[in-house]
Amino acid sequence: MSIKTLKIRCPLKISGLTTTTIVARWHTWAGDGHERLVLEEGPDGILAESVLQLQQQQGAAYSASYRIACDGSWRTRKVKVGLIGGSSRQVELASDGNGNWTDGASGALLPHLSGAIDVDISATPFTNTIPIRRLGLKLGQSKDVSVAYISLPDLAVTADLQRYTCLEPGRLYRYESVDGGFVRDIEVDEHGLVVTYPGLFKRI
Repeated sequence: MSIKTLKIRCPLKISGLTTTTIVARWHTWAGDGHERLVLEEGPDGILAESVLQLQQQQGAAYSASYRIACDGSWRTRKVKVGLIGGSSRQVELASDGNGNWTDGASGALLPHLSGAIDVDISATPFTNTIPIRRLGLKLGQSKDVSVAYISLPDLAVTADLQRYTCLEPGRLYRYESVDGGFVRDIEVDEHGLVVTYPGLFKRI
């Protein structure tokens, strides 16, 4: 498997410092879907924008996009996820970074997400990077996190409890769905971006 990561010194400025831009691509494990991500990282904030082309289990294809903004500590602050074409449905969320969430469009409080710091979108490996980078776990350390979980293509938003364990710092992390029993050991690169997610995603 080849791994291709494009690093660009971008002219965008955050607090007077140059932002680093990374372009990453993934295929689904079966090869029937792919994603292209552009990640801009600076000392005061992170912005991720991506387009996905995917296949549902019953065979119907669909496309989606997302935009995630985090603060400099990798706490999720704004999320927009939408389907491309057809109904063009989308969901927007906003967070204060301390576990309080609102509907990004209406401003209505979302108490069922209270306590969640991270976001997890079902169809992308990128959202595993967010807690991995935010937590900075050392060898053997484990942490439970509450996330705002967005499933595709239905765009349902629920709270989910997950666990991350550091098996090899900066290289290998165990992901567990605390309530669902799903477990995978995820390999990442030096940026915390997923290289292999067994059974689900692989970098190209």
